[in-house]
Amino acid sequence: MTVFKADSTASGMCGFTLMNNQVGVIIAGVAGQLDNVATTPLPSMIRVDAVGRMDLVYADIDEAAGEEEGWFTSAEFEESMSTHYGRMVHLDDRTIMFANPEDAAEYLDFDLKPIR
Repeated sequence: MTVFKADSTASGMCGFTLMNNQVGVIIAGVAGQLDNVATTPLPSMIRVDAVGRMDLVYADIDEAAGEEEGWFTSAEFEESMSTHYGRMVHLDDRTIMFANPEDAAEYLDFDLKPIR
């Protein structure tokens, strides 16, 4: 018998799911080349999971798609992505996923000093 229980320990993971279409396959292919990333293709979606931090560099996706630089943007990514976990930060040239919210603090203007 399997016992289900709550576990509040941090996983150290971040990631997202993509539509399993032409653009999703390209994004997953680029992300899957990173050492700390695993991709899992499923019939209607692709799961992308990373340990720690993942940088999805738009120029790499432009190149993999055979498109001109600037074709892939955060808007294109959001259109292909259905959900994510971890902190996500969109910059002009990349989307960064963080497993640990404190690691994203500098991008989110989040002060880690306690208020007294």
